[in-house]
Amino acid sequence: MLQLVSILLMLQPTLAQNKLNIDSLLSAYDQQQGRVKLETSNHIVNYYMYRDIDKAGKYARVQMALANAVNSDSTIALANYQLAVYHSNLNNTDSSTYYNTVSLDIARKIKHPVYISQALNSLTILAFSEGDLLKSDSINDINLAHCIQYKDSVGIALSYDLKGTINQNKGYYSLALAHVLKALRLFQQLGDSIRIADCFNHLATLEMNLENYEKAISYNEKALKIYEDYNDIYYQAQALNDIGVMYKNLKQEQKALDYYTRSIAKSQEAKVPAIEAASLSNIGAIYIQLNQPKQAIEWLNKSIQISQSLNANRRIAIAENQLADAYLQLKNPLLAIRYASSAADYATQNENLSIHAIAIKHLSHAYEQAGNLGRAIEYQKRHQILSDSLFNKEKLVTIEELRAKYDLETKEAYIALQEAEIKRLNIQAANDRLTKSLFGVGMFSLIAIAGLIFFGLRQRIKKNRILHEKQAEILRQEIEFKKKELASQTLHLVQKSTFISELKENLEKIKQSPELFKIEFKRLIMLLKREHAEDQDWEVFKSYFSEVHNDFDVKLKSINSEITENEIRLASFLRMNLTTKEIASMQNVLPDSILKSKYRLKQKLNLSKEDDLNGFLDGL
Repeated sequence: MLQLVSILLMLQPTLAQNKLNIDSLLSAYDQQQGRVKLETSNHIVNYYMYRDIDKAGKYARVQMALANAVNSDSTIALANYQLAVYHSNLNNTDSSTYYNTVSLDIARKIKHPVYISQALNSLTILAFSEGDLLKSDSINDINLAHCIQYKDSVGIALSYDLKGTINQNKGYYSLALAHVLKALRLFQQLGDSIRIADCFNHLATLEMNLENYEKAISYNEKALKIYEDYNDIYYQAQALNDIGVMYKNLKQEQKALDYYTRSIAKSQEAKVPAIEAASLSNIGAIYIQLNQPKQAIEWLNKSIQISQSLNANRRIAIAENQLADAYLQLKNPLLAIRYASSAADYATQNENLSIHAIAIKHLSHAYEQAGNLGRAIEYQKRHQILSDSLFNKEKLVTIEELRAKYDLETKEAYIALQEAEIKRLNIQAANDRLTKSLFGVGMFSLIAIAGLIFFGLRQRIKKNRILHEKQAEILRQEIEFKKKELASQTLHLVQKSTFISELKENLEKIKQSPELFKIEFKRLIMLLKREHAEDQDWEVFKSYFSEVHNDFDVKLKSINSEITENEIRLASFLRMNLTTKEIASMQNVLPDSILKSKYRLKQKLNLSKEDDLNGFLDGL
């Protein structure tokens, strides 16, 4: 599983990629004044940011003071960004968000594309570190579009790499791999060694999730070698932790412990408690794997203590699940229930199915140990439901990946069109210059000028035709995308029946066991909130359906204005070739009720008993 802290590598400033001579910088700094000193202080901050965080903070504050003295918006924007990175590395999320927002506001005011991209990139990573993948992905998409517009190769590569990490956490491994490889190729073209190492680190995580552990170790060792060459202590700690994870999965526990110990030492040297907490938790998992639960509990409690100081709730939930596992080994079901319940609460609030499934499985085993077979069976059933939900989520992955690939292809098509437009304008400018020169020659070159104008018009007509064809192709792709969205919305509507069944089940539990009211009432509230967020599913489905099927509802109304909204919904589902049973499940009614509704719909459409309703709707 990807460690959240690893994504912070994206914050490393571009200037820090080069091996800077710090002695020369410090010597020059002491001799300089004004704007020149300000620029040198920025280089010094970049050098220390991932080598000595205290010195980085010291010079970042000096940089801010110098920027204010110079009173230049661009230098103040950059100084705020450096302070944002500094606080992010210390896991001061609120402070980092504040400085990033200030930097972004100033950058937008002065229309500085690089500083805008830096701030958006940083805000993306902050949202990711808090576990908000949707927000992180949205900000990153804004940044990617911005970088494409301004042809910022470094920004584009960073956005693709981030997109790979986000998709990897969503479980879209093939799409994540494509994005990271694209970023790697761009960084290789730019000759950016540190960013190449970062991509190796992300590729290692992907290979680990695909259980290609040896390949994952190879990628991480390449990354570690680059980090050591650049004396980058921060990411040495991360790479060492990741290699330890690979050896744990290979059942080579002693090697894993050696790497975790080295990672802790490096993270303490770099003052990065988030990596230290991850390594401590991983050591606890090793001792669980070795069936030594008492040692595991000691390391896991250390990890939770650090994670609580960082407000790293996801890391806490992972460690709590591991504690539940350890207490199950010790035959202490009460403590296992306590920690598994806490992890389950986090997972429910944050809709993290993987953590939730592990927690529910531990609760089932814990109640079985406690002799409460009824609760054990209950949680076993819930674990099965969660497993089914994970399976259903995997079925939606294909649609989501298709949608993301479409977005990517659309952006690339936009770049191609922009480049074609630039070439066209260059040709047009050249033709204009040539035309002016020919007019100066006089009447002697009139025929030649006419020929050139005629040629230019033909070329323009040809280019316009090509442009229209490309736009038509993009429109066709958009139609295909709408169809995919329509299929996705159909699946969302189908899943509503699962929600209703789960709601009924929870109500029955409250009815049968009043003592569970507080726990189950909280879960009901969470279910209803989640369902409220999906209340507009039908309107979204209807919108996409009308776009794909040419105002289907309007055509129905034109036949009979008394057709109701429910009958339009039924007709739409029939047009999607859903069966009577599937429609009944979606609307939580009996199939007989759907048959009666179909009969009434045929009457309103003036169809006889022998007429085929589905065939009629397909023809609209």
